[in-house]
Amino acid sequence: MPGCFSCGDELEMGQRVGRREACPSCGADLHCCKGCRFYDPAAYNECHEPVAERVVEKEKANFCDYFEFADRQTEVVQDEKGAKQKLEELFKK
Repeated sequence: MPGCFSCGDELEMGQRVGRREACPSCGADLHCCKGCRFYDPAAYNECHEPVAERVVEKEKANFCDYFEFADRQTEVVQDEKGAKQKLEELFKK
């Protein structure tokens, strides 16, 4: 199930995300680069879609026609929480 790139909450919706849709939990824009399956900070213009126009603000809603909702964001946030927990256990007094 897809999740919000910002807070990691799972979202119940299809692949079509409207430009003005926002996360009900944190209010982050959902139709943005960081919520797209093509987003990759290591790629040219941070996007794997070769013909997409460059978008400067990756966390703001945009008009990209190639947007496809990413399913990886929930996993990333959960990994960060797990990593933080492991660090806390490691440095526990």
